[in-house]
Formats: sequence, structure tokens, C-alpha cells
Amino acid sequence: MAIADSVPGVSGGTIAFILGFYDDFVNALHNLTSGKNEGRKSALKFISNIGIGWMIGFIISVLFITSIFEKNIYDISSLFLGFIIASIPLIIKSEINTLGNNKRNIIFLIIGIIIVVTITYMNPITSGGQSFSIKYDKLSFILMIYIFISGMIAISAMVLPGISGSTILLIFGMYVPILNAVKQVLKLNLEYLPAIIIFSSGILIGIIIAIRIVRHLLRKFRSQTIYCIIGLMTGSIYAVIMGPTSLEVYNPPMTITTFNIIFFTIGCILIPALEKLKEVLKNS
Repeated sequence: MAIADSVPGVSGGTIAFILGFYDDFVNALHNLTSGKNEGRKSALKFISNIGIGWMIGFIISVLFITSIFEKNIYDISSLFLGFIIASIPLIIKSEINTLGNNKRNIIFLIIGIIIVVTITYMNPITSGGQSFSIKYDKLSFILMIYIFISGMIAISAMVLPGISGSTILLIFGMYVPILNAVKQVLKLNLEYLPAIIIFSSGILIGIIIAIRIVRHLLRKFRSQTIYCIIGLMTGSIYAVIMGPTSLEVYNPPMTITTFNIIFFTIGCILIPALEKLKEVLKNS
């Protein structure tokens, strides 16, 4: 989830949905922020397991993998395409009754596609990853508010399957500054710590708001929400194809010549394999 969240394209929420624990993830976050004591204990255990893996994955991604992505973006994008295309039939299969009995809600699938394609199209791809500093001596009140709102909206996207929070940060022009600030803080350069604290505060508020909305939609309007999620994931195919244009060093969109069939096949194989592993673990 962290690796998906930290690069433009597919979101961590998509990975959670693909691996079949999205509902548990949403419910656990809800119980952690507003549930009763018993619910909070089990939610804390669940979120801790994910959180530890997420933090490790994010640190690895920020320190090492982001440079690998830039050098091998088309290979990784091909892998993500394999993930998405292989997972959509599995999701449809798992929700076949919900979807089949409410076919008129397919309009929400189209809405989901349009949302992701529109957001991706808005990316500042001509900026070539233009950056600015968010060191403490550069922070104005307006910039602090902007960083806070960016965190709120980015984490909302990360929670939802489809578009990644990194893509949202790119639209806000915050992807490179935030990534650089995280790198500097990990290297104990505390000049960037105030900006990270502000951004993290936005993330916390965003999680509380987004989770309540998503949980309510899944409980009250499950068919419409699942159709929309499938639409978001389908639209993220376009986001992944355009992902190379959003890197700090501009790369052209993926084409048939830069598409890597080997990595795509690996992605297509891994998803059913993980699904099978999940069933084995559940029955053991």
C-alpha cells in the first residue's frame, strides 16, 4: 500500500481492495477514531499490523524505490497495470450478487472512470516537476493552510481505490516538496519538520472525515459504491499510463513500445496468487 501511495498512479486503497481487506480496513479506521473501547482494541491491532508494514514500505520507497521508479517507470507501470486488470474480475466475482441485482447503478462505474481520468488530465505534466521549498523559514500562513489542505485531500484519495494520493499532490504541486521534506527529516534535517507536522495534521483530519463517508456509503449504498470503486480502478489504468509524465524528470506516457509484457504478466499472476493465498490462510 505504501509503495503504491508514494508514487503517481494507483492508490493504496486499490491494493487493499485487491487483497480483499478494504472493508476491514475502513471499519478498523472508523472504530479507531470513533468506536467503543472493545472495537478500538481490535481495530488498533489490525491497523498496527498494516501501519508497521506501511511505514516500512514508505521509508523504503522514499529513500530507495522512488529513484528506481524514475529509472524503471515503464516496467513498474506495466506491473501496476497487471495488478489492476487482474483484480477487477476478482472484485466483480466477490461482489457479483450486489452488482448483478443492481445493474442500473452501472452509471456510477462511468462516474468513477470520469473522476480518475479528469483528475489525471489535470496533472501539471508540462511543469516538469517544478518544485519550491517548504523549509520552516519559507512557511507563510497561506502556505501552511495550503499544505494542511493538501494533506487532507491526498489522504482521502489514498483511502479510496483508484487515484493515488501522490497524483493529488502532483496536481497541488506538492509532490516534490513533500517527498523532499520527508527525505530531509529522515536524514535528521529538522528545518522541514514543521511542514511535515502540518501535512500530517491534514492527513489525520482527512482520514477521520474520509473514512466516515466511505463507511457510510459502503453500508447504505454498497452497490453504487462498488460500481464507483470499479470505475475508479478502471480509470486508474489511464492514470498509470500517464504516470511517467508526472515524475520530477518528465517522461512520455507509456506506449506499446515502452509497455513491458513480462512485468505485466507478473502483475496478472501475482493477484490471483495472493487471492489464493488469502483463501488458504482463511481456511487454515
